[in-house]
Amino acid sequence: MTIKPIRSLLPPVLLAIASCGGSPVVDDGAVAGWPEYGGDKGGLRYSPLAQINRDNVDRLEIAWIHRSGDFSNGSATETKTSLSVTPILVEDQLVFCTPLNRVIAVDPETGAERWSYDPQVRNRHLEGTPSTRVCRGVAYWRDAGAEAPGACASRIFAATLDSELLALDARTGQPCRDFGDEGRVNLREGLDPAPAWERYPTSPPIVVRDVVVVGALVADNLRTDAPSGVVKGFDVRTGALRWAWDADPEAGDGTVRQHYRPATPNVWSILSGDEERGLVFLPTGNAAPDLFGGARGDLDRFGSSTVALDVTTGRVAWAFQTVHHDVWDYDVASQPALFQIDGVGGGVPAVAQATKTGHIFLLDRATGAPLYPVEERPVPQGGVPGEKLAPTQPFPTHPAPLHPATLSADEAFGFTFIDRRDCREKLRQYRYDGIFTPPSLEGSIQYPSSMGGANWGSVAIDPVHGILYVNQTEIAQVVQLLPREEYDRGGGPLGHFPDEFYPQRGTAYGVKRTTLLSKWGAPCTPTPWGTLTAVDLKSGRVLWRSALGSTRDQAPFPLWLDLGTPNLGGSIVTAGGLVFVGATMDKFLRAFDARTGDEIWRQRLPFTASATPMTYRLRPDGRQYVVVAAGGHAWSESGDALIALALR
Repeated sequence: MTIKPIRSLLPPVLLAIASCGGSPVVDDGAVAGWPEYGGDKGGLRYSPLAQINRDNVDRLEIAWIHRSGDFSNGSATETKTSLSVTPILVEDQLVFCTPLNRVIAVDPETGAERWSYDPQVRNRHLEGTPSTRVCRGVAYWRDAGAEAPGACASRIFAATLDSELLALDARTGQPCRDFGDEGRVNLREGLDPAPAWERYPTSPPIVVRDVVVVGALVADNLRTDAPSGVVKGFDVRTGALRWAWDADPEAGDGTVRQHYRPATPNVWSILSGDEERGLVFLPTGNAAPDLFGGARGDLDRFGSSTVALDVTTGRVAWAFQTVHHDVWDYDVASQPALFQIDGVGGGVPAVAQATKTGHIFLLDRATGAPLYPVEERPVPQGGVPGEKLAPTQPFPTHPAPLHPATLSADEAFGFTFIDRRDCREKLRQYRYDGIFTPPSLEGSIQYPSSMGGANWGSVAIDPVHGILYVNQTEIAQVVQLLPREEYDRGGGPLGHFPDEFYPQRGTAYGVKRTTLLSKWGAPCTPTPWGTLTAVDLKSGRVLWRSALGSTRDQAPFPLWLDLGTPNLGGSIVTAGGLVFVGATMDKFLRAFDARTGDEIWRQRLPFTASATPMTYRLRPDGRQYVVVAAGGHAWSESGDALIALALR
């Protein structure tokens, strides 16, 4: 089943293009790379390339596959991995990291390995944990003042699972010995002692104005004294610590300190940068723990926010909060997308911030002020004893929220009347008062779930046509707070899907979080369970909405249906009129017609592609390549395939 594009909402210019059958896309021989994780420092995920286009995408085929061997399906001593990386194209080579932090450079046209560097994380980080190990990418910097291409005149920066920042020569992969301690910087300084798996980087650093900035993931829902979420900025040449921003209202001025406050919101996802303004943009998590906030005190100030820092000092330029006093794990997972489009907010430089709630906030890049009205609306109250819920939450009006706003038992899904009845009973059993229903002792339905909405796959923006594309998950969870004595008596395995248990030590409650599934394992929420949506940024209107993903690889034949699936990973959009996206629970990379939302191509992969694709072309007479990592995730078999596709 595919949700039909909402053609009646297409603006006149796109309606005219779509109705004429689509003018042939002309390949002008353009050459373009992909020098940053999101295509550029602003995370647009847009390519001007058009050799591969909607008229010939059916001729796209696999050109080469690189296999690193760095993967694990989990054991007593090794954690499960996911190859969730997006390579960058720099100095005519593709550079990426594996889930075990090996950094590899390959030939962009053949996949042949040119160099690799192994920081030996496998030997230092073996314990099994509830988390899936990932490395989403690396960053690049070139010394514009270097007189000759000497050693480390250009550098690759990568952060490791055991909290080190690496600087490597971009041409050879050798450590830059003048950076930190022989090419490494310890990211744990100033933090309280904790197991390595409680705090570690998963996303790439970013370099802005010769400062390399890096955040880290902090494990959710463990304790009130969780490791600090401090973000650090280092000198790109020497590795000296320039500043450290901790989301502590009393000490968040960028000053380097001997100790950073525990439990502050972390920045685990992808950063954005504005070289001209000297700003770095942070999508923040929420203060620990995630699902009960009665013990946080003042730590909500910068939680679940987009924060802009002066990259030279680490001081806050502005902050915009997407969720107040977040007790739903609605942390900001998406990279802030920087754009400037005539007709959007008066044409000012802007930020598009997608969220797990299905909200997209359009902000002034210089001030953080909303470009269009944001309404503070009353939300459900009645939290557990000791909780201090926010009375209102911010809702954007342009565009309006993209995730379904309500959920009723009458909408319950089922393959048959038996599992539909089971889902109806579950939907009636738990508390649900709409979005932002607080966690409760009896169990509350959370819809959207903590997966989103949008997650770290973020958005793709076509700056020529002013259209934003976003893939979302549309399933529900049940969140039940368990009194401490009850949790300590019967809590289950930490973070074990689909029933996740977390202790939230230091509070009066543990927590059980369950994906709302039927007795046959299908989501109880109405389909589609995953979507790809196009939004006209000028009007704020939805242009089309299509199901993303199928039940293949999850359900037996003949139940292979295009119902959409939960998804992790992102999309890219090209001048060829295509949106490429993997991300789903089935083993496919897909291409959608950017005008209409029709799925017009799919390629079977050896593993699921929980990653964001990228694309490039090295020469006017060369081929355009689309590259995607297929390496599984928590819900599927792990693998190690980096796959390039080109026209046959």
